[in-house]
Amino acid sequence: MENVLYSVMEKEYPEVDYGDGMYLYDTTGKKYLDCAAGIAVVNIGHGVKEVAERIAEQAGKVSFVYGGTFTSKARRELAEKIIEMAPEGMDKVFLCSGGSEAMESLLKIARQYYIEKGKKEKYKIISRWQSYHGNTMGTLALGGRPSWREKYEVYFPNSMLHISPCNCYRCPYNLQEESCDCQCACELERIIKYEGPETVAAFVIEPITGTTSAAIIPPAKYMKKVKEICEKYDVLFCVDEVITGFGRTGLNFAVDHYQIVPDLMGVAKGLGSGYVPIGGVIVHKKIVDAITNGSGALTHSFTFSGNPLACAGAKEVLDYIEKKQLIEKCRKMGNLFLEKLQILKKYPVVGDIRGIGLLLGVEFVRNNKGKEPITNFNFSEKVVKYCFEKGVILTSGVSGSADGIVGDALQIAPPFIIEEEEIDFVVALLEEAIYKTMEQSEI
Repeated sequence: MENVLYSVMEKEYPEVDYGDGMYLYDTTGKKYLDCAAGIAVVNIGHGVKEVAERIAEQAGKVSFVYGGTFTSKARRELAEKIIEMAPEGMDKVFLCSGGSEAMESLLKIARQYYIEKGKKEKYKIISRWQSYHGNTMGTLALGGRPSWREKYEVYFPNSMLHISPCNCYRCPYNLQEESCDCQCACELERIIKYEGPETVAAFVIEPITGTTSAAIIPPAKYMKKVKEICEKYDVLFCVDEVITGFGRTGLNFAVDHYQIVPDLMGVAKGLGSGYVPIGGVIVHKKIVDAITNGSGALTHSFTFSGNPLACAGAKEVLDYIEKKQLIEKCRKMGNLFLEKLQILKKYPVVGDIRGIGLLLGVEFVRNNKGKEPITNFNFSEKVVKYCFEKGVILTSGVSGSADGIVGDALQIAPPFIIEEEEIDFVVALLEEAIYKTMEQSEI
């Protein structure tokens, strides 16, 4: 008997002992290749001594001060490093303890911006179905993952609105990417006009989707169009880079692939690489200036905002990424991994293989001659369970990947340090797992 309240009550969780590079070891001595990086978190790999030593050094000085009373060298240096990596025009960073806090903070900063500008009537937020932005009440309302929303919708405000996602593999308008005029982007303009541009504050988007849709990449024309629509109607263009930030897609941030500068950016996961709990909001200068020249105070904080221990660890993570050129390696190994995964298309249940950098997705279907989703069988869960038993960790259960309600995909998001022989091992095991799961199931 134990006292931990786990997410899955009856599940038996192996007890981890330690991690080293690409691998985790449980207390029985079993070795696991962590091809999930936890959950797209541990970008630099496990057991990096430089990070542990820097955290210990900071702990020897001071572990906590309240950010409303003191600042710290660790906090200032981390913010400076983040702005150095961020798109031009981004000016300051609000730091917190994780992705959900970051996205909740982003919403509050967007709201305060318009209050400072004398536009108090601009309060509505638009996001997309099949998105995920966090697990607090506010971020669940913002997100578009029905299975996670349904128990708590009674608490959601009516100011959170949603439009269709951009998914060229499953276009909601049944159009072809080459010839379409981005009707899914035009939907943003329609909802802004219906609601009244004077009431809409922000549009929030995952530039490249995370776990809910498993690495769907919108075309450049879509991103350009939604950004233009936001500018046209004075709506803040806000991006959730909790998964994609700090190199996961092969560039510093996913928006860099589109050469777009957002107004607000939510970040977490790879910022601390799992060594410390940390997240943040990167804020454009126009928003900083509006608050500075208005009330002069951000009406928002957390007890652990800018915690010196977390900041010191995160700064060392970013320095390590730069020193080891891990973003460049992520881009190279991601291209290789995506290429090698194509062999899985010989199996009729493999519909789409997609991704960029080391954020990759495999979507399962009834038969890849069409795109009919699997509705009666969690195929990815069986595949991932088989791989886990053989010592490879992947992320399953991306239910609703087809339309938000049905669909099944798995996510592959290893640390940036993965090598080609490890990629070969994972691909071979996935082949075996898919074949065995097909044998044992009636899809």
